Amino acid sequence: MRQPRRFALPVLALFGLVACASLAQETAMWGGTPSRNMVSDETGLVTEWDPETGKNIKWSVELGSQTYGGPILIGDKVIVGTNNQSVRNPKHTGDRGVLMVFNAADGELLWQASHTKLPAGRVNDWPQQGICSTPFIEGDRVWYVSNQAHVVCADLEGFRDGENDGPITDEPDTSEIDADFIWSMDMMGEVDAFPHNLAVCSPIAVGDLLFVVTGNGVDEGHLAIPYPFAPSFIALNKHTGELAWEDDSPGMNLVHGQWSNPAYGVAGGTPQVIFPGGDGLIYAFEPETGELIWKFDCNPEGSVWELGGSGTRNNIVSTPVIYEDVVYIAVGQDPEHGEGPGHMYAIDATKTGDITETGALWHRGGDDFNRTMTTVAIKDDILYTADLSGYVYALDLATGEQHWRYDTFAAIWGSAFVADGKVYIGDEDGDIAVLKQGTEMELLYEVNMGSAMYTTPVAKDGVMYLASRNRLYAVAEE
Repeated sequence: MRQPRRFALPVLALFGLVACASLAQETAMWGGTPSRNMVSDETGLVTEWDPETGKNIKWSVELGSQTYGGPILIGDKVIVGTNNQSVRNPKHTGDRGVLMVFNAADGELLWQASHTKLPAGRVNDWPQQGICSTPFIEGDRVWYVSNQAHVVCADLEGFRDGENDGPITDEPDTSEIDADFIWSMDMMGEVDAFPHNLAVCSPIAVGDLLFVVTGNGVDEGHLAIPYPFAPSFIALNKHTGELAWEDDSPGMNLVHGQWSNPAYGVAGGTPQVIFPGGDGLIYAFEPETGELIWKFDCNPEGSVWELGGSGTRNNIVSTPVIYEDVVYIAVGQDPEHGEGPGHMYAIDATKTGDITETGALWHRGGDDFNRTMTTVAIKDDILYTADLSGYVYALDLATGEQHWRYDTFAAIWGSAFVADGKVYIGDEDGDIAVLKQGTEMELLYEVNMGSAMYTTPVAKDGVMYLASRNRLYAVAEE
């Protein structure tokens, strides 16, 4: 069995020395904060807009043909992960994973990172899916996971600043629209990770440590795990890409792929990084050392995984949210497996050990909740979430009891974004519903964006940014 590697003492030193300095730098990430709660304090956001008439559309630009990563905002930039169907650099043609960086004021492309496809093909790097990772950004550094299963650190300014920051200085393309890479860590080459279909993690950093789900999974036939003891969860030094610790807890119990993201928070005074596992369990680790604090099986006892998704056991595709000592998480599957019964839990994160039998504060399942990929949003003691079947829920935070449910009549892949007294959520038909925040359901507006909505909106300075399957929009009151 592969033994987890941990290098606690140097990491502890780094963690303590620079954590305070890091707090002063502007950060951006999936969910806005390391706790991943999809809520913003922005006000004055638009309620109505229309891509067809141009009403309240500040600008829009073409993306690739599939967009799953971002959008994310930092300073005067908006960043999106997509594919290369909308070629911006004539030197970079064909199917690639692309991270695009735009001027938030007018949609001008500032620079892009471009990654060729893995030679193994769809088993590790599914065609035309692009980059599905939403970056973590701090100061002038951008960290993301490429379609090649590399953890990448890049300069936020690209080569537009006229500098080639090291240690990587031999980039083949150094024009103004190219990425300036700082370091790259190959998870397949360095820790034997075998991402099933695609590595997609949206990383987070705390202090000097960057936390990543490797995506390790089953083979193309879905019958074997090529590297069962390769790590599912890793922590890297964010400055160098060096491995700080790794954990292979899912091991032989992996059921499919791993397409979720870590979260970080403090529960009962204990800092913890929360990793969702491809075995259907959720794990909490001590951030500096990788020591297990607690774990919880998010599937009922006796549940069984069946090839193609017809069984009763699920893995985890949504991202955990930690809020006031509680972790909120729900299970789901590859959306190609279709609808099915799901489960959602509120877990007491102050406990230790295997807390499957003791940790649930409340649970929804059976006819009350379906498979999901959605990350929750919590505001004013109400939890907003959705499932693949197209239902949007407002639940009592303390009990899980339903305040209301709204049917979008289409599959939901993204997450609810709560801001300015409103709940924004898109669906696979391309509709965005704007719902009133609160205990009474009220549909304020609905609009079709022309193509599927797989992402979650973000907002800054009264402008909301929306990425459809193939286009990025900035919307604001005129």
